[in-house]
Amino acid sequence: MTIGSPDSTVGIEDHPASAEPVRTSAMPHGKSPSRIAFDRLRKDRIALICACVVLFFVLIAVFAPVLANIEGQDYNVFHTDLVDEYGFPTIVANAQHWLGVEPKTGRDNFARWVYGARPSLIIAFLATVFGTIVGVVMGLLAGFLGGWTDRVISWIIDFVLSLPYLLFAIALVPIVESMRGGSFNLSPQDQAEIRFGVLIFVLSFFGWAGLARIIRGEVLSLREREFVLAAKAIGVPTHRVLFKELLPNLVAPIVISASLSLPAYVTAEAGLSFLGVGLVEPIPSWGQTIAVATNWFKADPLYLWLPVIGITALVLALALLGDAIRDAFDPKTRR
Repeated sequence: MTIGSPDSTVGIEDHPASAEPVRTSAMPHGKSPSRIAFDRLRKDRIALICACVVLFFVLIAVFAPVLANIEGQDYNVFHTDLVDEYGFPTIVANAQHWLGVEPKTGRDNFARWVYGARPSLIIAFLATVFGTIVGVVMGLLAGFLGGWTDRVISWIIDFVLSLPYLLFAIALVPIVESMRGGSFNLSPQDQAEIRFGVLIFVLSFFGWAGLARIIRGEVLSLREREFVLAAKAIGVPTHRVLFKELLPNLVAPIVISASLSLPAYVTAEAGLSFLGVGLVEPIPSWGQTIAVATNWFKADPLYLWLPVIGITALVLALALLGDAIRDAFDPKTRR
């Protein structure tokens, strides 16, 4: 091939005729911040172990009826023949009762333990979802609209954060029960359902304000960016700017807040049940079991340690997983 021929190539290496052409689409592209964060999570052993522990408790809660049926026991059936006249169990863990029986009532410990995981996870999950939705919406509106809207929402946030959470929870239960006819006119199941709903409301009500304040601060810095100003200049509706332009840039604080709220809500549910203002019979609860088990600790320590270990393992796994998620979404940290 001569140099002057039109088929000549200058400065390009020769390739075999059978070689495939290099495609520009095969070149690596930049990853989104969320993708980078999830890649970092997959490489974090602590996060993976904690995620497996959380998944273990979720499966226990979901398949609690199946596990109780495999054992052959029901969580609310009394076995008074398995306790003596003073209420102490006369048997230990065996093939019929894998973790023994409850003092005084003789109810199966294993069945009540697996069913006790349900309210903690359900209340924590629902409170996190409701609190996150309200906090994100209020923070977006306050930060983007500004003016009197920002002042009103900020005042509401400050008011909610100033309320005594524990006293509010204690006072709300009898108020709701009185609206339903009073505790003396309600069945135990009705009282348990009322307290279940009150717990979700209280945790959601006090959980959204902190997230709303964080989102408001982020939106105040994002609303002056070029992509937001350009969207407003071409007449994009406000709701599209909020949820199409701003919200995708707030994934990190939202995910971090939700992951850190879950263990706090699990602890709060158990603590309120322990104090007697949370869940009551016939809904089994780990916090409720701990409150009763403190009177039987010397005679039956396993009865107390079962819910304590469950709460400790679940809260520790959720807390460490939340820390890992926070570090994964923060580009300044390296685990």
